[in-house]
Amino acid sequence: MKVLVTGAAGFIGFHLVQRLVRLGHQVTGFDNLNDYYDVSLKENRLKILNALDGFVFVRGGLEVRTSVESLFEMGKFDYVINLGAQAGVRHSLRNPHAYIESNMSGFLNILEGCRNTNVKHLVYASSSSVYGANATVPFSEHHSVDHPVSLYAATKKSNELMAHTYAHLFAIPSTGLRFFTVYGPWGRPDMAYFSFTKAILEGHTIDVYNYGHMQRDFTYIDDIIEGVVRVMEHIPVPDPSWNREKPDPATSSAPYRLYNIGNNRPVELTRFIEVLEECLGNKAKINLLPMQQGEVGVTYADVADLADAVGFQPDTSIEVGIARFVDWYRGYYL
Repeated sequence: MKVLVTGAAGFIGFHLVQRLVRLGHQVTGFDNLNDYYDVSLKENRLKILNALDGFVFVRGGLEVRTSVESLFEMGKFDYVINLGAQAGVRHSLRNPHAYIESNMSGFLNILEGCRNTNVKHLVYASSSSVYGANATVPFSEHHSVDHPVSLYAATKKSNELMAHTYAHLFAIPSTGLRFFTVYGPWGRPDMAYFSFTKAILEGHTIDVYNYGHMQRDFTYIDDIIEGVVRVMEHIPVPDPSWNREKPDPATSSAPYRLYNIGNNRPVELTRFIEVLEECLGNKAKINLLPMQQGEVGVTYADVADLADAVGFQPDTSIEVGIARFVDWYRGYYL
C-alpha cells in the first residue's frame, strides 16, 4: 500500500516509517524539519530513513496549502498517518500562533487532501492532553473532553472535531489516537526524561514540577508503533448503536473512532527518576517546584477499546524501556 506519514523526521514518525517499510509498504515522508528542537537529530533520523528502499522524503510544511495539495496529487495515497504537528504544552504558552498554523490550518490541509484523493483511512495523532481538567481516572475515550488547559490540548481536541466533520460530510474513515507520554530511543529532547538524562550525566540540577507528584502513563515507542500499525489496518465503520440522544464521544454514525494508546500503568515522576538513576549509575540533583501552567497532575489511559478493536495494548515496563533509551543515549551522545 502507499502510505503518507507526516512528521516523518520526528520521533514517532521515524520509528513508524521503518516499521511500514519492513511490512512492504511504499512510504512517503513529509516534514518541515523545524527548529523546535535539535534539527541535527531530525536530520540523522532522516539519513537512516533515506537509506531504505521503499521510502521517499518530501520536505514541506503542513500549513502551506499548495505544498500539501501537490503532495496528495502526486502520491495517490491509500493511507495517511498524520503525526506532523507543533508539539509541546509549555511551548504553546509562549508561541501560540505556531499551534494554530500547524495543528489547525495544517490539519485542514490534510483533511482536504484526503477528501480530494479518496484516501481509505486517515489516522492522526491526538494527545492525552485533551483530557485537561478531567479528574476521573483512568481517562476513557467515552468521557467528555471539553475543558482543555493548554492551547496545545485545544488544537488536538479541535483536530478530533474536524476529523469527525469530514467523516460525517464526506465519509472519510478517520481514527484519532490519543498518545500518552511516549518515550524511547531517538526521542524528543524537549521531553522531561531526555533532559533529565542529560542533566544527571552532566551533574546539573533537574527541575521537577508538582513537587515530584506528577504521574504519567509512560508509553514505550515500540508499543506505540505496534498500536498505530494495527489501527491503520482497522478501518472504522459507522457505529450502528450510536445514539444521537446520548452521543458517545468515541464513536459516531460516521466512520470515526477515537482510541487511547497508553501503558495503562501511571508512574510517579519520582519513580521514573529513580529508574533513570539506576540505569545511568548517577544520582540526580533535584529542584522541587510547584505545578506549571497548562500541565495536569495525572495521566492514566483506559485502553480497553484499543485492545478490543485490534487485540493489542502497550505493556513495556519503564524498567525495560528506560534501559533501552539510556543505551541508545550513551551510544548516540557519549
